[in-house]
Amino acid sequence: MPSGPPADPATPTMQASGAPSAVPLVGETGETGEISEISERASGAAAARRSWTAPLLLGTAGVLALLIALFGPGLMARGTGELRIPGAGLTTVLRTVLFAALALHLGELLAPQLIRPVRGRPRTAVRSWAVLASLAGAAAAAGQIVRLAAVSDLGITETYGTREGGLLLLIANGLVVAALCAASRRPALALAPLAVVIGAEALRAHPEVYSPEFGAALTVVHLTAASLWTGGLLYVLRTMWLWRGSPVAARALLGRYARLAIWLYVALAATGTASALRRLPLDVVFTSAYGRTLLLKLALMAVVSVLALAARRRMLRDTDPSVAHQLARREQVVLGLVVVVSAVLTVVPDPHWISLRP
Repeated sequence: MPSGPPADPATPTMQASGAPSAVPLVGETGETGEISEISERASGAAAARRSWTAPLLLGTAGVLALLIALFGPGLMARGTGELRIPGAGLTTVLRTVLFAALALHLGELLAPQLIRPVRGRPRTAVRSWAVLASLAGAAAAAGQIVRLAAVSDLGITETYGTREGGLLLLIANGLVVAALCAASRRPALALAPLAVVIGAEALRAHPEVYSPEFGAALTVVHLTAASLWTGGLLYVLRTMWLWRGSPVAARALLGRYARLAIWLYVALAATGTASALRRLPLDVVFTSAYGRTLLLKLALMAVVSVLALAARRRMLRDTDPSVAHQLARREQVVLGLVVVVSAVLTVVPDPHWISLRP
């Protein structure tokens, strides 16, 4: 007869080796499976939301940028009494492409200098967009020549003889040379033709009779700093996405860019303020297309500044660069809108004649 107390069903049974056998409770396996399935569904839904949210935001920003370029000059000049500029919307689109091309190419020349000192970085590199960007910029400059010829009722050869036509031809040729340099084994040689392009664009943007040399010099510094900031940030963000498996290296790269961006911001603020005080009379800030466009640009730059400071704070506080990366991507989107508004600013009329009206 068996002796001892009856076995407790809640007590794990002992095997021959003396180790308790794992006997799952009733319903335990099913509940665990349901919890894991719910967790997988939630993570999958979050990933799906992230997968379509970014393209949707980029697409919305792109449509908004196109609308600003096409209709911005007319809207800003409404009710000001300023003369209508033929083809202002198309000109703004072409100049936006030109400015974006400069930013992309200069950013690709700057960012590798920030990447090389990063320790423990992955050896992978993002694909270069410099050749396509410069060719697109050259096409945009050529398109401006064609538009100028159509508006002026001149032939293409005669258009080259005008001041603006000659400078646009120089810009187009400079960007073609820059594309050839980018495709060669020494892409840094593109700095020389890009410098020529920036100088020609600065001269083209300042045909006024009052101190055009000073205005062109301010534009050279302003356009260079803006291109390095915008294009450099885009290249850094693309590289950080490629390095998402190495957060330490990605955080170090963003930190190096942030330190440089401070000086670029100072250069932009100084030259932008000087240009505004020089070109915009205070009595027509709200009654001229130039003044209204400048106010819109300043509002967008304020948003960019807030996003840049927030990204820098999160970068210093967190070891994971994902939040700072997200803020920097939003900064990049707003910077794209700033590029479009800057193109509008080069198309609207000089506001001085309104200020001098009786």
